[in-house]
Amino acid sequence: METPTPDNKVPTPRPRRERPKPVKLSDAAAARISHIMANAPGQYQGVRVGVTNGGCAGMSYTMDYASEAKPFEEVMEDRGVKIFIDPKAILFLIGTELDFVQEKLGARFVFNNPNQTSACGCGESVAITPAQA
Repeated sequence: METPTPDNKVPTPRPRRERPKPVKLSDAAAARISHIMANAPGQYQGVRVGVTNGGCAGMSYTMDYASEAKPFEEVMEDRGVKIFIDPKAILFLIGTELDFVQEKLGARFVFNNPNQTSACGCGESVAITPAQA
């Protein structure tokens, strides 16, 4: 309950500012994920992204289908695509843009992450510092 002001008017609450999204999708990534989801072999709600320990540089990005939210996951939507973020990965992914690039001999998803400090020569793993508050 709101406390009345001295003139006996109840103040109107200010609208809440939308929280910034931890991960954003480029137009190309959103289009590609939407296409993949439309042709997926099962009933999925979106894509789960995260990081895992391993590789020469220390960590690797992960992407998988998501049929439902797991406990403590961050669930967000960008450009019509639902993204589920592993709670252990959230600090490593804040500010990341997920892109989809098509090159002469292939296509792939790319994590443009401001928290990434280096990558191994083969491109399979990265070093990431958690985002600062």
